[in-house]
Amino acid sequence: MLCNSTGPQSGSATSLELLRTPPPRERADAARNRAAVLQAAAELFAEHGVTAVSMDQVAAAAGVGKGTIFRRFGDKAGLAVALLDARERELQEAILHGPPPLGPGAAPAARLTAFTGAYLDYLLEHLDLVRMSETAAPGARYRIGAYRFWHRHVAILLGGSPDPEHAAHAFLAALAAEHVSAVLPELGEARLRAGLARLARSAARDAGRDGA
Repeated sequence: MLCNSTGPQSGSATSLELLRTPPPRERADAARNRAAVLQAAAELFAEHGVTAVSMDQVAAAAGVGKGTIFRRFGDKAGLAVALLDARERELQEAILHGPPPLGPGAAPAARLTAFTGAYLDYLLEHLDLVRMSETAAPGARYRIGAYRFWHRHVAILLGGSPDPEHAAHAFLAALAAEHVSAVLPELGEARLRAGLARLARSAARDAGRDGA
C-alpha cells in the first residue's frame, strides 16, 4: 500500500517528489534577465490586467529586447506559466513536508479539504494567469507539469475509490480556472469555497477515506 489514513508514505511521497516543478537552472545573466522580465510582467499584469498587457510592454518595462522574451517564454501563456512556478513550488513543498492537514499526518479527507482550500487561495490570487496557462491550447491544462503533481496527490488521497486516477481528474475539474472564472461571479467566493469543501469531503467519503 502506498498510503494509509495519514496520507502518502514513502513510495507515494517519492512519486510526488519526482513530479515537483523544478527551479530553473541558468547562467547568472540569464537569471537576472528572467527575474527582470517576471517582475515587470507581474507589475504590469497587476496594474492593467493580463489581457491588456502586450509582450512589447513587458520587454520595455524589463529593459530587454522582445526577442529575448519570446525565445525564453514563447508567448504570453508561457510567461504566465513562469510567473506561477514559484507559487506552485511553495504549495508543493507544503503538501510534501508542511504541517497537517495540508502536509502529511492527517486523514485523507482532511488533507483533501486542506488542499482544496490552499489551491483555491492560489487560484483566486492568480486567476487570470492560471486561466491563460490552462487554455493556451486545447488540453494545455493537462500538459502543465504542476497538474500532474496535483493529480497524483489527489489520486493518492482517493486511493480507496475503484479508479483513483479517474476520480482525481473528475475532482480537479471543479478547480479548473476556466470553470472557476465562469461560476465565481454568480456564486461568490464564500459559496464557491463552501461547495468545494463539501465536494472534497464527499469524494473522500465515496472513496472510503473519510475515517481518522
